[in-house]
Amino acid sequence: MILQPEVKIKQIRELKNFTQEYMAQQLGLSTRAYSKIETGETQLTIHRLNEISAIFGVPPMEILGFDDKQVFNNCKQDGYIGINHISHSEKLIQQYEDTIQALKEQIALLKLLLDK
Repeated sequence: MILQPEVKIKQIRELKNFTQEYMAQQLGLSTRAYSKIETGETQLTIHRLNEISAIFGVPPMEILGFDDKQVFNNCKQDGYIGINHISHSEKLIQQYEDTIQALKEQIALLKLLLDK
């Protein structure tokens, strides 16, 4: 499913912990007027997209290409929000689960030794 730009703007705003009030203030709009952008009631113009991307500190094309199935990474590099795919192999997941189990067993053993 391809998301509309206004939905992507809302997702990025939330990931950056910006409120609608903050965005509205930065854009010189009322909160209701900004809300209409995120709901699609007001058509998003190129000019407005450029203003929003400047507030987010990312290029407009990164907003348009934002995929909520990707992970947001706070490390800013050259102005980009740093979207990275994260994939874990089954082997890596199994290694972590094995390590967790071994640590649980060690904790249980140490508790027994402390009780003696």
